[in-house]
Amino acid sequence: MTGSTSRSEARDLLKGIAARGEDRFDLAEAALALAALRHPGVSLDPYRAHLRELSDDLAAAAAGMPPAAADQAGALAEVLAGRHGYQGDDQAYEDLQNADLIRVMDRRRGLPVTLGILYIHAGRSQGWDVVGLNFPGHFLVRVQGGDAERVILDPFNGGQIVEAHDLRALLKASQGQGAELTPDVYQPVTDRATVMRLLNNIKLRHMEATRFDQALATITDMLLLAPDDPMLWRERGLMHMRTGDLPGAVTALEEYLARAPEGPDRERIDVVLRELRQRLQ
Repeated sequence: MTGSTSRSEARDLLKGIAARGEDRFDLAEAALALAALRHPGVSLDPYRAHLRELSDDLAAAAAGMPPAAADQAGALAEVLAGRHGYQGDDQAYEDLQNADLIRVMDRRRGLPVTLGILYIHAGRSQGWDVVGLNFPGHFLVRVQGGDAERVILDPFNGGQIVEAHDLRALLKASQGQGAELTPDVYQPVTDRATVMRLLNNIKLRHMEATRFDQALATITDMLLLAPDDPMLWRERGLMHMRTGDLPGAVTALEEYLARAPEGPDRERIDVVLRELRQRLQ
């Protein structure tokens, strides 16, 4: 895609990601496609040019550098945070601009996950092994170097390397003082899960602001990436109910029942669905 990207082109790109399953894809291009859904008519060419600039600057910074994980992480921080000024927005964290890659590039401020996508994109442009981590409440990035060492960095805080004690403090800040590090928090997430995490941030902000129509639109975008996820169909149905669209709720909850495993929740939704059908008679 070149120039401005229509909503239909952006949705087609997201459907293509869904078809790839859990394979890697161009995370930055996917995040740009999501942003394009909210910026119809805006040319993406300058943003793609900036992504190339990040890659070129990183290549220059890494020239002749040993392939050690710590060196790669340091080069990423130098280019993204140092040269281009990317930082977390700790003044207006909840601002939806922080979850919109177009606006993140404009402002050089964002959420951990949007900034993380830029770090991952730049690192992979050099052939480096860079992934997001399944860390709750604060997206982190892991670099595995040619020396087989692994380094975790925090895109929100200037790409600084985080050690176990930093991770423990982050975990307790988001999950409570009783939370402790487990192997799960070190597990990499797929690219699709990274984009879903970004979308979930957007959805939650709309719901907290009672913008239910926009929350519904975001759930619809999530279904482009994960069309067989029963819980997303459940969310979509309940959101249709909140917006007063009962036929839409029926359709979505029927999709949920077609995919959901047997259990108490499925039985509860079956009751809700029968009640909705009676109301529509």
